[in-house]
Amino acid sequence: MNIRKIEQKDNQAIEHIIKRSLESFDLDIPGTAYFDPQLSSLAQFYQQLEKGNYWVAVNDLEEVVGGVGIGPFGEIKDTCELQKLYVAPEAQGRGVARKLMDVALHYAKEHYTYCYLETLNKLEVANKLYGKLGFQKLEKALDGSEHDAMDAWYIKKLK
Repeated sequence: MNIRKIEQKDNQAIEHIIKRSLESFDLDIPGTAYFDPQLSSLAQFYQQLEKGNYWVAVNDLEEVVGGVGIGPFGEIKDTCELQKLYVAPEAQGRGVARKLMDVALHYAKEHYTYCYLETLNKLEVANKLYGKLGFQKLEKALDGSEHDAMDAWYIKKLK
């Protein structure tokens, strides 16, 4: 498995992974990434984003099996957001999410002081991973949150 920056040729594959994952949890609803306007063009979106990036995990056949992004969060200059961490079912349980998180957090540490993320309590495996990586659970979303369907929020001090 290799992790690299997203390319335009990866857009359709990662969009498919994200949508299928959300559908599997009945989360193909407004207020989730499912309806993000940039979902079909993540490569172009992250290429124009200052202090932002998106990485994909690819298998030996160069097939996209997961992805994760870092982008600025709202108007808070020292805080980024971990965005769109998704792994295809066939690659789950193999440490792919952890490797993606390591790359994303290394990048985030170079540009930000804090990393914020939003998720759902019912995504138990993801919540466990965030805790293992040092994220602290918050009582509520930070001001500026765009995904109002989320019910779990975390922050991590990077420096």
